Amino acid sequence: MTETPTNKRGRRNEVMGYVVSDKMDKTISVRIYRSKKHPKYHKFIKRSSIYKAHDELNVAKEGDRVRIFESRPLSKTKRWKLAFVVDANGVEVSK
Repeated sequence: MTETPTNKRGRRNEVMGYVVSDKMDKTISVRIYRSKKHPKYHKFIKRSSIYKAHDELNVAKEGDRVRIFESRPLSKTKRWKLAFVVDANGVEVSK
């Protein structure tokens, strides 16, 4: 029985976000939102980060909801790869 590459590596970090830029070749910028609790006021604050992700086939377009996973460094700023594009219902659409 052969092992898949993901079994050897263990569980990878996966996040969902929205494509904010697809102007680069084989690279997309993905905005990730997360909630953080304020230390004093105990209210939840919405925070965001932008990650560069590798998109080999240039399938993701600006505004798409995508799932990306962590990978080895691919360039100076790219540390993520595109898993797939999802629709509004959370169903895989491409790749």
